[in-house]
Amino acid sequence: MIYRPLGSTGIDVPVIALGTVKIGRNQSVKYPRPFDLPSDDEVIELLRTAQEAGINLIDTAPAYGSSEQRIGEILHKVGDKDDWLISTKAGESFENGTSGFDFTPEAIRASVERSLQRLRRDVLDLVLVHSDGNDLDVLASGALDTLITCRDLGMIRACGLSGKTIEGGIAALDAGADALMVTNKHANDGELPVIKHAHQLQRGVLIKKALNSGHLADQPNAAKLSIRHSLDTPGVSSLVIGTLSPDRLRQNAAAAVQS
Repeated sequence: MIYRPLGSTGIDVPVIALGTVKIGRNQSVKYPRPFDLPSDDEVIELLRTAQEAGINLIDTAPAYGSSEQRIGEILHKVGDKDDWLISTKAGESFENGTSGFDFTPEAIRASVERSLQRLRRDVLDLVLVHSDGNDLDVLASGALDTLITCRDLGMIRACGLSGKTIEGGIAALDAGADALMVTNKHANDGELPVIKHAHQLQRGVLIKKALNSGHLADQPNAAKLSIRHSLDTPGVSSLVIGTLSPDRLRQNAAAAVQS
């Protein structure tokens, strides 16, 4: 596995990270076909496969249903939990089949504290504001400022925004975000200006939806092209790709290290 700096955070991340929506949530998702939540044994097998491939970054969120809780309960069964890097989010939750958003400073701080508890960590490696798409309004609410305070208090190592707009991404960087999560894929470079700005400021960039929310999973050549396209974009630190298939996880890892 190849590792890259997450901006200037001092954290090195694998170029492929494991997304874990499917570990905790199968309702109101945009994947091409329905799926059952995996058993604990299946999650352990997936994590062991990630470990064998050199993938030690797990991306989760309160919006991913029971994902945080399950990772916290299972991770110690797959080697030393401190060998893993955890990226999570704050601002969106998913309870009783419904998403809810709260970007007030009080809610963001409480979300960080819950994530620490659920994930059984003393410190979270990265926490991102989980924007609802109204990025500038979300930033104006003080959500990112609260994460910066949590970082300064030692609760988290780095913070930033998982946003949906160019304006929001650039504003978050200018406000002190250590890293961003943005959309980038072979057929859509719409947020490239954000990646360029992050690169200029030496901030980290995680890519979401590189495989179009799973729609390229059954197209190996297209998936490989999309992975290579994002990783060849200057400034990109890592691609967050979710899967429940150990074989596909191996394929993604192989595509990431091929020139």
